[in-house]
Amino acid sequence: MATKFIAFLSLLILPILPSEAKSVDFNYPAVFNFGDSNSDTGELVAGLGILLDPPNGQIYFKSPSGRFCDGRLIVDFLMDAMDLPFLNAYLESVGLPNFRKGCNFAAAGSKILPATAGSVSPFSLGIQVNQFFRFKARVLELLAKGKKLDKYLPAEDYFEKGLYMFDIGQNDLAGAFYSQTFDQIVASIPNILVEFEAGIKRLYDQGARNFWIHNTGPLGCLTQNVAKFGTDPSKLDEFGCVSGHNQAAKLFNLQLHALCKKLQGQYVDSNVTYVDIYTIKSNLISNYSRYGFEQPIMACCGYGGPPLNYDSRIGCGQTKVLNGTTVSVKACNDGTEYVNWDGIHYTEAANQYISSQILTGKYSDPPFSDKMPFLLNLKF
Repeated sequence: MATKFIAFLSLLILPILPSEAKSVDFNYPAVFNFGDSNSDTGELVAGLGILLDPPNGQIYFKSPSGRFCDGRLIVDFLMDAMDLPFLNAYLESVGLPNFRKGCNFAAAGSKILPATAGSVSPFSLGIQVNQFFRFKARVLELLAKGKKLDKYLPAEDYFEKGLYMFDIGQNDLAGAFYSQTFDQIVASIPNILVEFEAGIKRLYDQGARNFWIHNTGPLGCLTQNVAKFGTDPSKLDEFGCVSGHNQAAKLFNLQLHALCKKLQGQYVDSNVTYVDIYTIKSNLISNYSRYGFEQPIMACCGYGGPPLNYDSRIGCGQTKVLNGTTVSVKACNDGTEYVNWDGIHYTEAANQYISSQILTGKYSDPPFSDKMPFLLNLKF
């Protein structure tokens, strides 16, 4: 893995054009995170009481950690880079969770738009923002009673000085492909972003001033989507990804970027950083061998064997009877060779690569490559 990391830091990067907005300084006392499974550190598992089976968590945590991954997520690597502890899930009540340095409201399956009866997660962005408001109100109430809980709770000024991170929108698009046409999905993007902007405004009105917003990745390269929507080879691009899904993601990201530019102009007393995750992930998938990976799309933990090793009837770590035979889904021998973990989520090795690219500062608007000294503190 050391040689991989050295390779990561020596990559040639395409910088985003500079912006007038203020750049992030990576010196935050706390982080408040909102999102879906890309940054869920245990919220859905705690909230719905579901079980994540091994081999989830096998690499870093040595057992399932509430993360849909074999190890750490991008948010974990970013917290490390800021010299902050991993974020506890808001709903996790067992194990003495400590919220001194922030709180994670992200839940797997969550959308920006309000949840419906068929949604995987009831914790849409609006609900997550509501949870944050309750969290903040409860923290201030407890702090007012004395210093006994200070070491477990954010100080009052952390709510203004803290970083508000977002990685959400993937499920709004990916889920829509099951019931809507491409044109319908593209037409829905402005409504999705109206809801996103409303969430940002509510947080701003409560004193949030530092916003860190990930765009959405190349949905068409996720094993699950290739298996479902890529059976016709004409629907795939040169890298084996579903073209329509990636096109929708690009259109979403263009409008999200425009919204971030608008917010940078509107909230002049704030930092609004847009992070181009799509380009980083696309670069990884299209040049996977260059970065030490062997499988850009096939799932490490799945069922069915090559080329995709994915079966929608059974998930990573599960045991079920399929076609009269008892089947258990185990992981591949070496997850560091795979970009995709379970058909939907990335491996820790891929998340580490993506994080190293985010931390160059060159995929952000505004870029923050002038603030690079913190890279020396990386604990990868």
